Parts: sequence; C-alpha cells; structure tokens
Amino acid sequence: MVQSGGPRAILSVEGIFDSRGTTCIVKSSTNTSSRLGSRFPQNPALPFVNQRFSKMTQDVEMKEQPAPSNSVPSSSPSTLHHLKEIASLIETGAYDREARRILRAIRLTMALRRKLKASVLSVFLSFALTPGSEAFTRLSSYLPKEDENEMEVDTATSTAQPPAKHSLPELEIYCYLLVLIFLIDQKKYDEAKACSSASISRLKNLNRRTLDVLAARLYFYYSLCYELTGTLSEIRSNLLALHRIATLRHDELGQETLLNLLLRNYLHYNLYDQAEKLRSKAPRFEAHSNQQFCRYLFYLGKIRTIQLEYTDAKECLLQAARKAPVAALGFRVQCNKWAIIVRLLLGEIPERTVFMQKGMEKALRPYFELTNAVRIGDLELFRSVAEKFSTTFSSDRTHNLIVRLRHNVIRTGLRNISISYSRIALADVGKKLRLDSVADAESIVAKAIRDGAIDATLDHSNGCMLSKETGDIYSTTEPQTAFNSRIAFCLNMHNEAVRALRFPPNSHKEKESAEKRRERQQQEQELAKHIAEEDDDEF
Repeated sequence: MVQSGGPRAILSVEGIFDSRGTTCIVKSSTNTSSRLGSRFPQNPALPFVNQRFSKMTQDVEMKEQPAPSNSVPSSSPSTLHHLKEIASLIETGAYDREARRILRAIRLTMALRRKLKASVLSVFLSFALTPGSEAFTRLSSYLPKEDENEMEVDTATSTAQPPAKHSLPELEIYCYLLVLIFLIDQKKYDEAKACSSASISRLKNLNRRTLDVLAARLYFYYSLCYELTGTLSEIRSNLLALHRIATLRHDELGQETLLNLLLRNYLHYNLYDQAEKLRSKAPRFEAHSNQQFCRYLFYLGKIRTIQLEYTDAKECLLQAARKAPVAALGFRVQCNKWAIIVRLLLGEIPERTVFMQKGMEKALRPYFELTNAVRIGDLELFRSVAEKFSTTFSSDRTHNLIVRLRHNVIRTGLRNISISYSRIALADVGKKLRLDSVADAESIVAKAIRDGAIDATLDHSNGCMLSKETGDIYSTTEPQTAFNSRIAFCLNMHNEAVRALRFPPNSHKEKESAEKRRERQQQEQELAKHIAEEDDDEF
C-alpha cells in the first residue's frame, strides 16, 4: 500500500510477482490510511520492490497533474448529445408503448429549449429523419442557414449511432415540435405558422396512442402561433374538427387540450355564450393533466363571472390558483385578479395577504387600491382609481366587471352609515355617498333594505332613515353557514385527492421484488424532480 501526495490520494497496489519479483499488476483505489502496510509491508529484504513502488508512485503523481493548456478539456455533454438521448428515450417509449417515457422526453426538451440553435437542429434532423424524406426537406427549409464555425457536432456519437433508416412517427412528430419551439423562440411567427399547419396535417393521418402526449403539445403551439399573429379565428373550425377526431380516437389528453384551446378561442373574441354551449355539450373533463385542468377551471370561472354566477366563479378561480404550479406566475396572477373582482362583487373584502404574494405585488397594485376604495365605500375614490388604471383594467379584460362594482361601493358606504347613525336624513346620505339627488338616495336605501344589506326602515314623511340596533350575530344562522362552507370545502378536497390516486396495474396480484421496487422508486423520484422543475411555458 502506497500513499502518494500526502493524505489526499491513497493508492492500493496489488502485486503479483514471479520468483524474481519482476512482474507487477497495479490497480488504484481509494482506501483509508489505517490499512497502510497491513497488506504490503515495506520488506527490507526486497529493496528492488520498494524501489519499484516508489517509481510507480511518481508515475501516478505525474498522471494526476493537470493537463497542459493546449490539450482539449473535458466538457459537459453537448446539446446535440442530449437531443439524441431524448430521441432514444422516445424510441423506447414507442416500442414499449409507455407514454410516460415520451412525457419525460418532452420535459427534458423544455429544459433544453434555450440552448437550441439552427445548426444543432440541422444535425439532429439528419440523425433522426431519413435524409431526403419529405419531413426532412420541409423541416430543413424552416431553419436558417448558419456559418460552419457555429456548428456543434458530436462526432463520437454520430459515428456510433448512424441515422435511422425508417424513422418512427413519434420521432417525426417530435422533430416537428422541436423546430416549432425553436421558431417561436426566435419570433419567426410566419414560419412557425407554416410549420404548425404542416405538423397538424401530418398528425391527422396518424392514430397511435403513443402520439397523444406529443399531439397535445403540438395543438397548444399550433393555437399559440395563430394567437401571436392575431389570426386566432382562422383555426376555430380546424380545432373543432381536431376535437371531434380526438373524441373518436379516445384521445383523452387531446380532448382536454383542444377543449381548452376552443374555450380560449371563444373567450378571446368575447363569445361567452358559445363557449358555455361548447363546454356543456363536450365530454366530461377527467383532468388527466393538472395544467389542462387549471386552465379549464380558469376559463370556467370567467364564464361563470360573466353569467353573474359569482359563487361558482369564485370557487373555480381560487381552485385554479391553488392547483397551478409555482413556476406559472403569470397564470396565477390572472387567476388572482379575476378572483379579487369576483369576491368584491360578492360583497367580500379580500385579505391583505392576497396582494402581498411573492412576485405579485406590482401586478396586483391596481386591484389593491380598488379594493381599498370598495372597503371604505367612497364613490369618488372608486371613480378616480378606475380612471387611473383604466388601461390596466382594459388589458386584463376586467373593465366591464369593475363597472358593476359601483353598486357594491354604494352599498358598502350605506352599510357604514347605518352602523354609525341611528337616524339620518336622506339628503345627508346623498351627500356622504356623493349621489346626484335625494330621490336617488331614497331608491338606493329602499333597495338595500329589501335585499337585506342593512337593517333599517325608511321614514318617507320626514325623509330620513332609521337604523335598528345591531343584534348578536351568534344568534343568527350566519356562523352555521360559514362552518358548513368550510366543511364542504374540506370534504371536496378529500374526495378529489382520493380520485387522483394512481396505482400500478395488477399491484394486488403480483409481489414486486426488491430490484423492481428500487427501480420503481428511482423512476418516481426522477418524475417528481422533473415535475417540480416544470417550465412555465405552458402558461
């Protein structure tokens, strides 16, 4: 046992000697210093052996020195190498008919999208597709030509793995998806539209369940390309046809994706009635994808808000915000904006913590000031806030809802007045609420009393409002209603968690071995890691 360079590196030398001690086989490994000399003591009777050991130590130390500057340093795997590994993963998933592997390949691709270059994609297309084929020629025409100096070629992998003679449909669709993502990131939207249309035309002729995951992503980017170019209405009929095809092929993930894209298409042009008709007649949403389910809840919440069904809208919007991934910040901001407006329309005041969520303070600032105006019941402040942030509300498409809030502001102010005064003239009520006339004040007070917003009576002869004494709230059914809503929420969450449980097939019949258990646990850990690192590109 020889120690070279102090305690840093310890090399164990196992020797096999002949009668003269000239033959030696060396193996290096790391061991503790306590074993030094126990297996190979320094024998003074064999000076030539000790001399040979010291010479070996010097050779090993020379090999451990850093390489000179002119040598090629060892670098991390290239982007092309990663793409080839993803292609291998897709092939394995296609042959084994495991959509889980293809889903993992897509997640790995999303992590590489910022590193994609035209030169890398050109080499990968020649690897994954048959050179000269229709798909290869079409996809190569979308890629810009670059200098040869910028080419990133993994020669070792290219020589080890020749191009596929007969490419799988999964690999072909994956190449379409890869080029489409690259064109969108490069903001070449016209080329992206042509590429997405060609991919959808090719996808209609393929009916394989292993393509469902890739097809869902293609549908999403297909709609995105037309939305970025302002021509979303052109593909509505095509999306309806694709949804019909997905239903006939029992492509459940495709049905969910296309239903969300159609709802987005209708809502983009404020066609809420048509969106509700489609949603009510479409197959039941089974939530095979958490992202698609979040989108569905968001669109359903918007439809319910426009239809004045504020209670259902609040539940859908809050559930969508809770279920959305942490990385989907923009989506969660939109959900919170609509949820705040709906809660204000219901007469509730959102907590301050809603506006102080990490990364949302600036985006929710207009809605915070609006909530403050509604809470105080100051109609003039409400008007100034609405005018100040009118551009923001128009871009968020919440301006029409904010117009509805005027009545809530008046009602809140009237409630504060009824609590503060036992008797007050209607003229004074009109002044405090900044109303135009006493007649308006009288009609508003009468409506509030009829709706149960305030507990008071009107004295028409004297022109005043008489407030009743505030009773004990615990003597009413309001606490029971609040507890009932909380219990119902917890029970619904428990039922959804039970329905979301997934079990491996035939788990009650077969007992897995320790090896299979370790492999399954490793796959589950990798899947959980990729899910946690999901990019917010879907939102």
